[in-house]
Amino acid sequence: MTVKIVRTDTPLLLVGGGEADSATVRCLHALAPEVVAVDSGAATALAAGVMPRAVVGDMDSLDPETRAQIDPARIHTISEQVSTDFDKALRSVVTPLVLGAGFMGARRDHELANYNALVRHAHRPCILVGGDEIVMLAPPDLHLDLAAGTRVSLFPMRPVRGHSHGLRWPIDGIDFAPHGRVGTSNMATGPVRLTFDEPGMLLILPRSALDLTVRVVLALPGWWPAP
Repeated sequence: MTVKIVRTDTPLLLVGGGEADSATVRCLHALAPEVVAVDSGAATALAAGVMPRAVVGDMDSLDPETRAQIDPARIHTISEQVSTDFDKALRSVVTPLVLGAGFMGARRDHELANYNALVRHAHRPCILVGGDEIVMLAPPDLHLDLAAGTRVSLFPMRPVRGHSHGLRWPIDGIDFAPHGRVGTSNMATGPVRLTFDEPGMLLILPRSALDLTVRVVLALPGWWPAP
């Protein structure tokens, strides 16, 4: 059984060691008041003037100077090397929504592993935020009031089928798979509805859609069930 390090009824911000500037961290902190740093992401959080409630990870990249600024009781070392630090943090929190900064860019292998974790923890709503884009696992049913012309990209992490309304190129009847058909560079013709029968599809939107997406996700009546 995984120990839950942080429980909150409000959105929670995870800060990782990838690409994330202080302005992004402060912007997301306004949306997610609770903050958990992931290993070296603690330095990124502190640089933005944010003291994390907890630091989670194997601590192989938490530098001594940063560690010295944080109460040792807030540092939670999970030493196993089977999973990534993002995975460790994602499974250690309970929250209605995770926002993640510092998990895209920098190292591509880490970024790909983070997308893998989104699918393996499909029951945990999570939006990863980069400089220009946001990435999330598409829920069973999602309505977004997007402006016509907004880029809507879909990338399958496993074989998956879905239905759409409001896309220039509808996805109904398409067998998506990471080794086959993907749905990148689609476009909204207006408000969009996406439905999927099982978890596995990544949704990639412009960062300008973040506030809308957060509001919609928090208002959803359900998400993917826990395993």
